[in-house]
Amino acid sequence: MKVEQVLEDLKRRFPNEPEYHQAVEEVLESIEEVYNEHPEFEKANLIERLCIPDRIFSFRVTWVDDKGNTHTNMGYRVQHCNAIGPYKGGIRFHASVSPSILKFLAFEQTFKNSLTTLPMGGAKGGSDFSPKGKSNAEVMRFCQAFVTELWRHIGPDTDVPAGDIGVGGREVGYMFGMYRKLAHEFTGTFTGKGLTFGGSLIRPEATGYGNVYFLLEMLKTKNIDIKGKKCLVSGSGNVAQYTCEKLIELGAIPVTLSDSNGYIYDPEGITAEKLAYVKELKELYRGRISEYAETYGCKYVPNARPWGEKGDIALPSATQNEVNGEDAKKLVANGVIAVSEGANMPSTPEAIAVFHEAKIFYAPGKAANAGGVSVSGLEMTQNSERLSWSSEQVDEKLKWIMQNIHENCVKYGTEADGYVNYVKGANIAGFMKVAKAVMAQGII
Repeated sequence: MKVEQVLEDLKRRFPNEPEYHQAVEEVLESIEEVYNEHPEFEKANLIERLCIPDRIFSFRVTWVDDKGNTHTNMGYRVQHCNAIGPYKGGIRFHASVSPSILKFLAFEQTFKNSLTTLPMGGAKGGSDFSPKGKSNAEVMRFCQAFVTELWRHIGPDTDVPAGDIGVGGREVGYMFGMYRKLAHEFTGTFTGKGLTFGGSLIRPEATGYGNVYFLLEMLKTKNIDIKGKKCLVSGSGNVAQYTCEKLIELGAIPVTLSDSNGYIYDPEGITAEKLAYVKELKELYRGRISEYAETYGCKYVPNARPWGEKGDIALPSATQNEVNGEDAKKLVANGVIAVSEGANMPSTPEAIAVFHEAKIFYAPGKAANAGGVSVSGLEMTQNSERLSWSSEQVDEKLKWIMQNIHENCVKYGTEADGYVNYVKGANIAGFMKVAKAVMAQGII
């Protein structure tokens, strides 16, 4: 396999999909050497089969707002690969949703899910609909319209969606309710459900907690204590909130949060009390993070990201490509020793190169933020068994999974000088499991 040739072909066949091309390039560059050690992979044209999704569904979603006006959005589901288990991946409701973004997310999800040790394939879906500013009734009607088409393509042993940006417990509940009505069944077809109808404890916290657990494993390799470390966190949604919650519990000091309008910097640290305010602000009132600065009298910077502030650890937890090369240089110059990603592909290739050159700890999203889908997998297991596990049981399983992912990254990513390239380790570990499964099942 020659990476340049594969990428050139994909760009020719699927033009104007930069996020998808970026995700594929990042993986292929990491696995090229290992891939070429297996001539049977090349003979079976495995790389092309693993780059191109199994299928993509696109459909119109028509819904009516509270004033009686009719709106039309696009809905999508990208089912990338189910070689090791049912398709599994979130649904995103955001104005930026496009086939390119969903293809990149589904591609990443395939290898992330492979890393979790659980039998799950990769998928992603969503719509260019934004719940922001919509009433509960409008969100409900949209979700029901979305599932009216989607339901025929999913199922507990086929494809199990979950939440993502713009899709939380409320949206999952509305979608699951419509699926249950249309399919005439009560099965674990969605994860991230409410606790009263099959949801799992620790699921809302899982991505944030899992990211911190992975960070702890990295720091442990150099006997570094997280206590007292200042942490730069981006975002202010589910992932960022529970990242902060776990950091506070462990004695670390989160000092930033952000949203699409700007970021806050609280030098005294975001405490449990202040975090409770953020949760209420975001979940109940759908407010802006600038209100935190007004309430607590701290710095607010509009239309900016927090990567220029001083800290010890950075945890990007907002969205893709939020850390560019210049941001990465600022982080390194300000003494950041570790970057652990809570979002999907939040660092650009230029930023990743800076982190690797500086030899700091850098954990890519497919490893560090796998906690969310891991507990989704555990929710699937509980649904299949018709059982509910305690939060302690789920949390212990989550810790074990994140430790296992870390071990695999170290196994495949340790370089000659002892530096662990977690990108390379995660990509090779995830890829090899899927590749071997595909090869064992023949050319189909």
